[in-house]
Amino acid sequence: MFRDQMLEEIYQIRSAVQEKAPLIHCITNPISIHDCANVVLAAGGRPMMAEHPAEVEEITATAGALALNLGNITDARKASILIAGKAAMRREIPVILDMVGIGCSHFRKEITEEFLGQRIPGAPLILKGNMSELKALAGGGCSVSGVDVDPKDVLSETNREETIRLAKTVANTWGAVVLASGKTDLVTDGREVHLIDNGCEMMGRITGTGCMLNVLTAAYMSVGKPMTAAVAACVVLGISGEMAAGQCRGTGSFQIAFQDALSCMKDEDIRERMRVS
Repeated sequence: MFRDQMLEEIYQIRSAVQEKAPLIHCITNPISIHDCANVVLAAGGRPMMAEHPAEVEEITATAGALALNLGNITDARKASILIAGKAAMRREIPVILDMVGIGCSHFRKEITEEFLGQRIPGAPLILKGNMSELKALAGGGCSVSGVDVDPKDVLSETNREETIRLAKTVANTWGAVVLASGKTDLVTDGREVHLIDNGCEMMGRITGTGCMLNVLTAAYMSVGKPMTAAVAACVVLGISGEMAAGQCRGTGSFQIAFQDALSCMKDEDIRERMRVS
């Protein structure tokens, strides 16, 4: 029953994005900006990558959702993230914040805390990060080397209960959905927890797949509830990776096959491959 219901909700979200073609305002990093724009297009949305502080409030006001990303942060992007985030929450436009690197940089953690300090209760919000970044937000220090998850924080049988408890705590503290990305993705609203096991090893060998998950989630948030949107994005992007891995010769051809799989995916592919518990 759960599987059939989740499949139907994913089908509906994908169809709605293709039908409505929502504007997705993405304030992301230049490392992955091209791929992020193409992911939104492949999903059926309309990407806009505006990041100047003088225009982001006006653009956000017309968007279906706002995707924010702390990767490769600059002073201008910091200002734009705070301005656009506040504008979106004031209008109840869905927002997802990818907390890239807050486990290794006090500066990024402070931006996240400032962003959350202007949180408007009830406004749709997803907080995305790996488990090291979620631990940093929950009060841990900035002790991780780089933006990758610390190996000891990777979800496993030994730390499963602790990891779920931490994710729920973050979700309940900020009244948000938490998307903890990794080999197994975890999505929770503080009550329900979904674990998604789609994806492949090759996705970790190219840059920007986390950023792509961020903007795809934003596209789905524009037409669906945050919890379902996050699960749908994890499933669809993970299946895209699985399909591409079977067709590529290396990381270069994988990226092309990955985009092809995302843009050509059918509901039957999702039904056959979805792994959610």
